[in-house]
Amino acid sequence: MSIGLIALLDDVAAIAKVAAASLDDVAGQAAKAGAKAAGVVIDDAAVTPRYLVGFAASRELPIVWRIARGSLKNKILILTPIALALSAFAPWAINPLLMLGGLYLCYEGAEKVYEAIAPHKAHDHEQALGAPQDPQALEDQRVASAVKTDFILSAEIMAITLSVVPEANFWMQAAILIGVGVAITAGVYGAVALIVKADDVGLALAKSERAGGLGRAIGRGLVVGMPVFLKGLAILGTAAMLWVGGGIIAHGLEVYGVTAPAHVIHDAAVAAGRLAPAIGGAVEWLVTAVGSGLLGLILGAATIPVVGYALAPLVRRFSKAKPAQAH
Repeated sequence: MSIGLIALLDDVAAIAKVAAASLDDVAGQAAKAGAKAAGVVIDDAAVTPRYLVGFAASRELPIVWRIARGSLKNKILILTPIALALSAFAPWAINPLLMLGGLYLCYEGAEKVYEAIAPHKAHDHEQALGAPQDPQALEDQRVASAVKTDFILSAEIMAITLSVVPEANFWMQAAILIGVGVAITAGVYGAVALIVKADDVGLALAKSERAGGLGRAIGRGLVVGMPVFLKGLAILGTAAMLWVGGGIIAHGLEVYGVTAPAHVIHDAAVAAGRLAPAIGGAVEWLVTAVGSGLLGLILGAATIPVVGYALAPLVRRFSKAKPAQAH
């Protein structure tokens, strides 16, 4: 009996070791995948604060929390099952779906550029799409738009994650996707929350007697600098939409043999990098981002009239027809 118990304990210990090794493998693979997706994560963090511009300070954290919940739902409840199913049964569908998402990012970014260049015409375009006027409806629309944009960026993150572990078994892939999704969501939206509330921290420091002269000076700097920083981050977020969307489409076209856009961008980046070898990597990245952004802007600008004059009327007609049918 004692020999059997010892053997059973040995088996339990062996199983525990295997489980621990598996957990270490999941953590290591998740960290590797998260590092590979870092560029998209930075873009995600840059894009989100753009949706908070214009709201009262008391609504900033609740809006961030609403977007974060939507982001977590995107990654865990929607994208993880879809990614696993597509990987197993229809890997050919991943690229066209990513390209559609990239086109949506291009449209969103181009629309913001259009709004900055021609605000009156952009306002007419928004009216044609049925933009809300009251604060709660505007907040709901901004949150919905942010969650849609997050969905595309999250899909790219999940696709990159899955590409890192193509040979892993189903449960390993699922655990890695969920781990990356939770970690990235917490990191991105925790950082966004800190960014948007930094001016409040600065105000508290500026008014605090215990902070000392240096502390109050830092507080005043935060109060003055954060609105400018947020506006700059909003511009960066728009640019990120364009370069991520353009990059997704350029790489997607390569899969179908249309290599010219990606090759032109790559060759220009390499040539620019050779002009400044000391900072060649940074220059190549910048030129790649600019090239992808220009492609995204062209594609996004082309979709604005399509959305305004074709898709939006269809959506409105469908929305009006639904209650009539239900009645």
